[in-house]
Amino acid sequence: MDLYTISILLLIFFLILLSGFFSGSETALTAVSKHKIHQLEKKKNSRAKIVSFLKSKKEKLIGTLLLGNNLVNTLATALATSFIIRYSNNSEKAVIYSTGIMTILILVFGEVLPKTLAINKSEKFSLLFAPTIKILVKIFSPFTHLIHYFTHIILKLFKFKISTDIGTTEDELRGAIDLHAKTEGSTHEKDMLQGILDLDDLQVNEIMTHRKNLEVIYLNEPKEKSMKKILNSQFTRLPLYDKNSDKILGILNVKDVLKNINKKRNLNLKTIAKKPWFIPETTSVLDQLQEFKKKQRHLAFVVDEYGTLMGIITLEDIIEEIVGDIEDEHDIKIKGARKSKDGKYIIKGNVTIRDMNREFDWNLPDNNASTLAGLIFHEIKTIPEPGKIFSFYGFRFEIINAKKNHIDLVKVTPLIN
Repeated sequence: MDLYTISILLLIFFLILLSGFFSGSETALTAVSKHKIHQLEKKKNSRAKIVSFLKSKKEKLIGTLLLGNNLVNTLATALATSFIIRYSNNSEKAVIYSTGIMTILILVFGEVLPKTLAINKSEKFSLLFAPTIKILVKIFSPFTHLIHYFTHIILKLFKFKISTDIGTTEDELRGAIDLHAKTEGSTHEKDMLQGILDLDDLQVNEIMTHRKNLEVIYLNEPKEKSMKKILNSQFTRLPLYDKNSDKILGILNVKDVLKNINKKRNLNLKTIAKKPWFIPETTSVLDQLQEFKKKQRHLAFVVDEYGTLMGIITLEDIIEEIVGDIEDEHDIKIKGARKSKDGKYIIKGNVTIRDMNREFDWNLPDNNASTLAGLIFHEIKTIPEPGKIFSFYGFRFEIINAKKNHIDLVKVTPLIN
């Protein structure tokens, strides 16, 4: 074997290695998690900073890698064809042999093998190759700029719009959370993370305690009766209500009542009540959480557009949307939903759809109604009588009890397709 033959074979081998380098780099840099790279950046990792820079210049990066990859593949194939023709009497067969041999070599060693390694070790390889790729991006910059220029002209001719948004969308984040829960089996973590994302989409009227369920202290009641209600209450803050004027006067903190009860014989609850805070029912839960933090308050009264009291929302209500129900030794557990032995569910009309979806892993829509009763009203557009049965969203709803203009109790049966 002469020097020419050895040189050509070594050059072809080197070009195939370069092909693998470009293919592996492309896979590693596109597959690596930008969130992991961001964490490494925060730790002052210089290579991570380069990776982040390259990912932000996605068009230039892909253009450089594709240009380099095609260049070395074409050159390697041309050299192999020339080499085989030199030692073959039939040039047509030489082209066929060269095409077959180089296709296998490039496919295995220039594509599949490096990409398989890179996708399994994307972080390691992206950090390793990033400095070299950055230099190549600068060298090939004039060529890639020219290629992109003609590419954009062609795309404009076909009226194809190029999106410049490369950020992570909320849907992608939700999908990642759901996938994490399925692989790790952590549904509680999924509920918490998705609960945080849901805060901005929820309005306070969807998670508030309705006014008919409020526990209030009446200013006009005898002192003994009021004190008994305060001491027996499971809540630390209670609305003070004046029946005569039909208005909320303030918020009573049990701690303030206990502090003043021994100081004053004729305790005036109105004087120790804190000023009420009224918010629109359309306020987003996320905005309200920020306001609770800003004003250092724990309770707000929710009113509609006419100023009519709709209910109250507390800081604990919002926290429970993230972490689930919080129960302490003073909580009274109300069973608003239970599963019977026959697989059916007996559920109160005021149970929220979000709670049902979380508890039973259902997927009932909550964009048009926040409670089970509201969902049924929205679908049937009338007030149902006891015994009526309706089916929608893959469930059968049987009205067990309906009082006046609201649904009190429903039997829910999941339908098996």
